[in-house]
Amino acid sequence: MSAKLSLLKLDWSRLYRPDFRFGPLNLILLVLIMAVGAGLQARVDLSTPNLPITPDICGILAAIVMGATLIVAPMWTKAIGIGVVYWLVLRFAYPGVDLGPTYAAAYVGLFVATSLQIAKQWEKGVVLRLGKFHTLRGPGFFFIFPLLDRVDSYIDHRVRATDFRAETTLTKDTVPVNVDAIAFWLVWDAKMSVLEVADFEHAVILSAQTALRDAIGKHELGEMLSEREKLGREIQEVLDRKTDPWGITIQAIEIRDIIIPKALEDAMSRQAQAERERQSRVILGTAETEIAEKFAAASAAYQDNPVALHLRAMNMVFEGLKQKGSMIIVPSTAVETMGLGALGGLTAFDRSRPVEGGAAPESSGEEIAD
Repeated sequence: MSAKLSLLKLDWSRLYRPDFRFGPLNLILLVLIMAVGAGLQARVDLSTPNLPITPDICGILAAIVMGATLIVAPMWTKAIGIGVVYWLVLRFAYPGVDLGPTYAAAYVGLFVATSLQIAKQWEKGVVLRLGKFHTLRGPGFFFIFPLLDRVDSYIDHRVRATDFRAETTLTKDTVPVNVDAIAFWLVWDAKMSVLEVADFEHAVILSAQTALRDAIGKHELGEMLSEREKLGREIQEVLDRKTDPWGITIQAIEIRDIIIPKALEDAMSRQAQAERERQSRVILGTAETEIAEKFAAASAAYQDNPVALHLRAMNMVFEGLKQKGSMIIVPSTAVETMGLGALGGLTAFDRSRPVEGGAAPESSGEEIAD
């Protein structure tokens, strides 16, 4: 059981780290060179003509097998092993046959096909020669010396987006929060990113998590919720100072989500609701105060002018009587002061007189009751 766990813990990506790229173009080049060798081999007289597979056909099939093997494991040790196995197979399969063209085409094809490398438009290839840094190559086609050079890695110069998070971290006011963030960064110096740090992607993630935790501990929860951009800028400045010696620039840090405990979220919701109710009551009280001030200012205009007050009262009664079937009840004192009793009696007398050739007119239904 322990042996199985130890095997799972092995970093297979580092154990089988490629020395070069071997793609479809390299495979085509290898097959073409070995096909030329097969054509030359066909011109050589065989001492044993009755063979199931001739050496030229065997060479073309071997080219396909070699290419497939190098696509899976592009390493110089695998290329050497393929060459040795190929020599042993032909040596025992065709004893006494001159296989010079086949051998030459196989080894030349292996070295030429593996020396041709292609870097994409956004990549730089880091070339090591005998273990020491040699140069940066790309984008496009470039060649390396077989067995002496190896392309340690292809560095992507595009902007990358990496998400990271800090779980159950205490703020300055001791509130546990979970924070999710995104870092936008790029490699501006491929040489430094390879020589100064072993795994720069993993190092950026760990540094970002540490900087996020430190920033959370320096701010209260209210500041984090209301000033996310400020928090992101602080983390970006701290992280950029750390990664600059690695040839990496942190362009921006964005706080994506801040998760607080459910109980605290409910308490904050109730607090916000109470605050809104308090503000509404304050606004209502302010409105009542302003209305009272307006009424006080209006009453000052009628204080020493009873005629204006009577006219205003009569206007209010008139506005009410314009509605058909309406009835207005006013105090008797108001009727006496405004002379509405005499006015109402004259109106009723006028309506009760009979008209010529007919009965008295019908009442309109508008009355003033004292």
